[in-house]
Amino acid sequence: MTSLVQHITIDCSDAYELALFWAGALGCPVSDDDEPGDPEALVETPRGALLFVSVPELKSTKNRIHLDLRPEDRTRDEEVERLLALGATLVGDHRKPNGRGWATMADPEGNEFCVECGAGERAALTGTRLPLTADDVTSAVRLAVDTFEQAGADDWRRPAGTLEWTCWETVEHLSDDLFAYAVQLGPRRPPQDREVSYHYAPRREGGPANSVFADAAAGPAGLLESLEASGALLTAMVRTTPADVRSHHVFGLSDPEGFAAMGIVETLVHTYDVATGLSLPWAPPRDLCDRVLARLFPDAPDDEDRWGVLLWSTGRADLPGRDRVTSWKWHGAPLD
Repeated sequence: MTSLVQHITIDCSDAYELALFWAGALGCPVSDDDEPGDPEALVETPRGALLFVSVPELKSTKNRIHLDLRPEDRTRDEEVERLLALGATLVGDHRKPNGRGWATMADPEGNEFCVECGAGERAALTGTRLPLTADDVTSAVRLAVDTFEQAGADDWRRPAGTLEWTCWETVEHLSDDLFAYAVQLGPRRPPQDREVSYHYAPRREGGPANSVFADAAAGPAGLLESLEASGALLTAMVRTTPADVRSHHVFGLSDPEGFAAMGIVETLVHTYDVATGLSLPWAPPRDLCDRVLARLFPDAPDDEDRWGVLLWSTGRADLPGRDRVTSWKWHGAPLD
C-alpha cells in the first residue's frame, strides 16, 4: 500500500481571502463549509485540493514547492494577464521570443507559482499532434446533453437521421458505447482479445444491443442523466489509466487516449444523428473534430471543414470531389 496526497496545504495570513484568489485562478469554488475569517479554507479541483491555513508567521523566503499552471482554453500570455487582474504579481519573466518559456508569478500573499504554455501552444511549437484528453470527453458529452435538452418530451420516438433506431435508442446506444469503452480500461489486466464480460442484447429486433438501458419511466431527463453518467465513467477511466495500458477493441488494441477519441467520435456523430431526427442545430467545435480526425482517421482529407470531413469519414455526408464513404473503420492503435 502507498500514501495518497490529501491536500496541498498553503500557510497564509488570511485563509479565506487567499482561497478566493485561487478559486478564481483555477475556476473552482471555495468549499461551502468555509466562511470569511475561518482559520482554514478549501478549494477542490478535479486534479487535487488546495487547503489554505491561517498562521501567525509571515512569508520570509522563496517557496521550496510551487504550483505550475497550464491554461486550458487560452494562451499562456492571456492567462498571465487574467491572473494579474485577479491580484497576482509578475515576479520573473522567463518567456522567450520563440514562444517557449514561462512566467513566474506570486499570489496576493507572495506565494510563487509559474504559468506555462498550454497543451495547444506546446503542440504548435513542437509540431506534434495535440492529444485527446479526459476533459475532451466531458466537453463532448456536455455539448451533446445541452443540445438534447432543447428537444420536446414527445419527440424521442422519431428516427435518428438515417439510422434504423429511434432518437431514444440512439442516445441509449451512445450511453452504452461510453460505458463499454470505460469498462475496457477497468480490469487490472484489461482483455487483449475480447470485450469485458458484460451481456449485450437488444430490447427489440433491429434495436441496438446494449448492456446499459435508460429507465423509460424516467423520461428524457433520465435518458440524458444516464448519458452524462456513462460519459463521466469514461472520463474517469481515461484520466486515471496509465498511458501504456492496452485493451481490446474490435478494430484492434487501443490505449486510453484511443478510447477517449472513440467516445468523442461516437458522441459527435450520434448527436448529429439525433439532432437531425429532432430538427436541432448541431455543430461541434472545429478543434475537437480536427483532433479526433488526427487520432482515429490519420489519412482523412485535410479540407478546412473538419466537421464535414468527420461526417464524411463516418459515412454520413458527401465531401466535394470525393466518393461517398460506404464502409469505414477508425485507427484505434496508438499512433506514437
